[in-house]
Amino acid sequence: MVKFIIAKQLVGKKVITSDGFDLGRFVDAEISKVTGKINNLLIEPDPDSALANKLKSEDEQIKVNYNSVMAVNDYIVVDRKNI
Repeated sequence: MVKFIIAKQLVGKKVITSDGFDLGRFVDAEISKVTGKINNLLIEPDPDSALANKLKSEDEQIKVNYNSVMAVNDYIVVDRKNI
């Protein structure tokens, strides 16, 4: 059975990699205007995480492809190999 989550419930959730590294907190998503599907997650990087600081772009956010998302529950878990 598919579990639906309202987008407002995701904002502020901690995003971690499959091997336990903290990336930061979910702030927004990029959605395709044509299909309505999520393309990327936008993450506010954790300032204490070396991995997060390495991945952030010039707009101070991390962009993670939605295909990397492995699970959404108390945390958003992303596959580190696909970041």
